[in-house]
Amino acid sequence: MPRLITALAAGGITVLGFAPVGLYPLAILAPAVLIWLWLDASPRSAFWLGLWFGIGLFGAGVSWVFVSLHVYGRMPVPLAVLTVAIFVLLLSLYPALVGAAQASWFRGRTSRALLLIPGCWVIAEWVRSWLLSGFPWLSLGYSQVGTWLQGYAPLIGVYGVSLLVVLQAGLTVTALSGRGRGRALSLLAICGLWLAGGVLMRIDWVAPSGPTLDVALVQGNVPLADKWSATQRGPILLNYLAGSRGARDADLVVWPESALPYYLDELPEWLWTELEEHPAHFAFGVLERDRSGRTFNSVVAVAGGRSLYRKEHLVPFGEFLPLQGLLAWLLDYLHIPMSDFTAWADPQQPLRAAGTTIGVSVCYEDAFPAQVRQLLPAAQLLLNVSEDAWFGDSLAPHQRLQMARMRALESGRPMLRAANTGVSAVIDHRGEVTVSSPQFERVVLSGEVQPMSGSTPYVSFGELTMLVMALLMVLAATLLERRFGDASGPALRPERPPPDPKARRSPPRR
Repeated sequence: MPRLITALAAGGITVLGFAPVGLYPLAILAPAVLIWLWLDASPRSAFWLGLWFGIGLFGAGVSWVFVSLHVYGRMPVPLAVLTVAIFVLLLSLYPALVGAAQASWFRGRTSRALLLIPGCWVIAEWVRSWLLSGFPWLSLGYSQVGTWLQGYAPLIGVYGVSLLVVLQAGLTVTALSGRGRGRALSLLAICGLWLAGGVLMRIDWVAPSGPTLDVALVQGNVPLADKWSATQRGPILLNYLAGSRGARDADLVVWPESALPYYLDELPEWLWTELEEHPAHFAFGVLERDRSGRTFNSVVAVAGGRSLYRKEHLVPFGEFLPLQGLLAWLLDYLHIPMSDFTAWADPQQPLRAAGTTIGVSVCYEDAFPAQVRQLLPAAQLLLNVSEDAWFGDSLAPHQRLQMARMRALESGRPMLRAANTGVSAVIDHRGEVTVSSPQFERVVLSGEVQPMSGSTPYVSFGELTMLVMALLMVLAATLLERRFGDASGPALRPERPPPDPKARRSPPRR
């Protein structure tokens, strides 16, 4: 039990390494505690240690799911708690299975700490990002945004940075438990990884494309309780127009996801006329429906014409209901407005506005690296519109901003992030936030961005580089195990049954 409690605490402490706290060394040191516990554990014990670490990590890190379900989805507290508990338990199976796997077939401590565990961990993170629609929250690589390790992001993406984080956790264990030459080599490897990351940060993988753009992000701060009220439709529309009229020097004005509580075909003609006569081009989120009754979560660009992007990666239970035949009653019970969308399945091109090509994502689509990458290298600027009111005053908006910064790093593109309740931000191609808004205030955020062109290695190869690295590490651990057995470190001795006191003993030989 003390070991399980230690693993639980280490998982919870890991969350402090992410935004908004940002104590990034804890995202290395806390997993190092788990690795240290794993190295002397049986497969069964390693499974439970990983599970409890996951409960601490996800129980604290995605606690905002309760806010979404109970406060805004109006789910009763007992049902919301049960739902979150099941969700956290499912996510915790990933580190649990990594723990069981690394302890089942391998005995060497060093090969596990430096090769097997980092390789298996990052493969599990990658699988978690797409299996059953995917949930990529709290991948360890995000914790290193703003540090020298972010220099690796344009090469190997967030999961590659996660690989280096777990590798450093393993190096920390070997440095603290090793002696002499082994300890020195571990410390030297840690310093080398950080120094190399600092050097990589100085490399420009992309180049400016065209002039800089003046942008204005209109943060409406519309409460969810008002947004879908029929009496508030007009005031919401007028508030967004009022915020935009003062941005006449901007090249591009952006409103958040589903900014106006209208369907696209309901918007009045006088609105289109005002937007088209404005000196700036516009991009804003809007609900769209077709004749067959399908509803899309879309973004429309008004730039001498109208073009559309439709959301492709929907939020399970928030925007669509899996297994509708079994769970249709849940939509009626929760009364979540606009929660039956259709995902767009056909290929889409970047939108064109303000003289540049814009790669659009809606809400948590920007949490999926492959989703953003599919619009590159054609897109010169990234744009994310979001409705973060669903998260309230929780960790989620800050975690999402950190993810957006990672997308900018991976792609070498600036990103505009327009959120109804914040945090709205302008992010440059190096992942730095140049200007951001306070939360829960009506703000018109003005900034400047430089569109970029070209491809980073990550844009060219995606997750392939990371997967090859991870698989080679697992293969190397396997070869070391077969070649040297437990020579790479003290092995875990199998448990032996206690001696039987009734067993007959052979007489001693003279």
